[in-house]
Amino acid sequence: MSIASANTSMRVPAGFRNLLEGLAREGLREQPPDVVAFAAQHFQKLLEQREAGGTDPVAWGAMLED
Repeated sequence: MSIASANTSMRVPAGFRNLLEGLAREGLREQPPDVVAFAAQHFQKLLEQREAGGTDPVAWGAMLED
């Protein structure tokens, strides 16, 4: 039995690694009892910052990766 996706190469989207590293860093710092709720709140804050005209963490992370 073959798996169709085994032959395809997948790339991590630009800025994604930076987002996950930020989440991991904050999670280790805070040590939240509910990691899923913490992650949701973390990404909600980033979304609110982006919508308020602040920096876009995905664009910033993509610049750092280049």
